[in-house]
Amino acid sequence: MAKRKKRTKKTKSYKRRKKNRFSSWWKRVMPVFLQRVGCITIFFVLFAILLGLIVYRIADYSIEQYQEEQQEVIQRESFIETLVPTAQRLQRQYGILASVSLGQAALESDFGTSELGAEYHNLYGVKTEASDPQGADMKTSEYVDGEWIEIVDRFKVYPSWEDSMREHAELIYYGTSWDQSFYEDVLVGDTYQEQARGLQSAGYATDPDYADKVIQMIEAWNLDQYDQPIESQTKTPAEAESEQD
Repeated sequence: MAKRKKRTKKTKSYKRRKKNRFSSWWKRVMPVFLQRVGCITIFFVLFAILLGLIVYRIADYSIEQYQEEQQEVIQRESFIETLVPTAQRLQRQYGILASVSLGQAALESDFGTSELGAEYHNLYGVKTEASDPQGADMKTSEYVDGEWIEIVDRFKVYPSWEDSMREHAELIYYGTSWDQSFYEDVLVGDTYQEQARGLQSAGYATDPDYADKVIQMIEAWNLDQYDQPIESQTKTPAEAESEQD
């Protein structure tokens, strides 16, 4: 009986020591575990918040950018639609395709938003004499000797876009004061590609890529849909104008 009691005490003591060791280990490990889990949790919460903010900003920027782009498209379409009737009438009078008049106007004036186009109604970058009291001095880029340079030149001021378009058509039809056939290459062209290249060959602009830019503008906005049938251009400008009246 004495031996049995001794073994019982020994077993209880062993279990107690084992329990104390586990309790001691748990007390050591648990704070560390909770600390690590807490840090990881906080990290993921902050990461999720940051990610959410980034996604929100990207989505907000995308919507804002889309709205701006749509507004720009609407403004450009409105600009074209405003000029179409005049461009078609001038084609019937002078033979310059409506698509070429529209393409040039959009390219030169950035769809009517440039300072020259918006404030002075000059859609085609037409220059004037330095002594012209109605002119406006502005900076412009010219391609000279294989490089672009910036100069200040005097540009013509018009009362309206329609006046600018009419004088542009008259310039091409009647030529310059020193050469009436100066823009003959434009007038003999039957397509917008031929007329655009005629403008460049005549030296309308110093930009060596001018014709390509006009053509790209026409094709990007489908401006050739506004061109009138070629047979409607057989009358003289005076005859066509009298018919309009």
